[in-house]
Amino acid sequence: MVEAIDAHTHFVPRHIPAEPTDNPLWPSVEIRGETAAVMVGGKVSRVIDSRSWDAARRLDDMAEDDVNVQVVSPMPELLSHWFPPSDADALCRHVNEGIATLCADHPENFTGIGMVPMQNVALALRRVEEVRSLGLRGIEIGTHINGMALGDSRLNEIYAAAEQAGLMVMVHPLHPLGLDRIAGRSELAAVAAFPLETAFAAVSLMTHGVLERFPNLRILLSHGGGALSWILPRLQHAFGLGTPLSGLFERDPQEIARRFCYDTVLYDPSALQYLASKVGTDRLVVGSDYPFTIKQGRPAQFAERALPIAREVLTANARRLFGFQ
Repeated sequence: MVEAIDAHTHFVPRHIPAEPTDNPLWPSVEIRGETAAVMVGGKVSRVIDSRSWDAARRLDDMAEDDVNVQVVSPMPELLSHWFPPSDADALCRHVNEGIATLCADHPENFTGIGMVPMQNVALALRRVEEVRSLGLRGIEIGTHINGMALGDSRLNEIYAAAEQAGLMVMVHPLHPLGLDRIAGRSELAAVAAFPLETAFAAVSLMTHGVLERFPNLRILLSHGGGALSWILPRLQHAFGLGTPLSGLFERDPQEIARRFCYDTVLYDPSALQYLASKVGTDRLVVGSDYPFTIKQGRPAQFAERALPIAREVLTANARRLFGFQ
């Protein structure tokens, strides 16, 4: 059977050491029988369970989902771009080591990407080297760095280091804009605001020349790139109108968008088909968002049936993205 690689799954360590300083936002994990809670500031931030760290449970679920390999990345809320740099650095090291241990214990089934303190360039560059030394394949970052756009030139040194190290970058929505406009429960952030947040991040990268400046940097936009594919026609139309709008992009926006890779966490076949029509099937990798409630079941089969393309294509795409030999 052809290998299936799930490029979008998450990890939470079973235990997080006590805060290194008096940081009221430092997370902890509280085991509650069959479930666990990620606690922040004495309140429940997220309810999880042992699938977040337990290899045996993950392997059972992978067999059920017909997945051979999971790419394991930090739960986005752990990225801590809003922490004091030294605290973020301490949490990065702990999470990275946890992911590396999971992968080292089951190298045939898990590969990992880590996290770095993006809010401090010097520390981030040090952690990029550590991520590589741990055998991890990339880094996960939020759609903004505590309000700093991903196209900001202050991040260029980190992108350059990741490119040089052969590490990919996974962009995951985090702390999205616009929740006040929804005026609903916080759970709507992941449901309604994340797709817009990812599109904002992608447009920032596109209009600030990041993909041209770092031509060998591999970037994955999670959740199918969010709303990016749907606004591409508007971006292309603006580009074709001449100055000043054409000056927003160094070349055709659709050509730039094809530099990104995209996972298939879109739930509806027509949405995935539309994405493929805009960026090409060679830019798509299977994803599920495991183990969270919003995850897409049997993700490889969903992608194969929606497109349809052979599983070999999706697997080859993932192997290129993550730098597998």
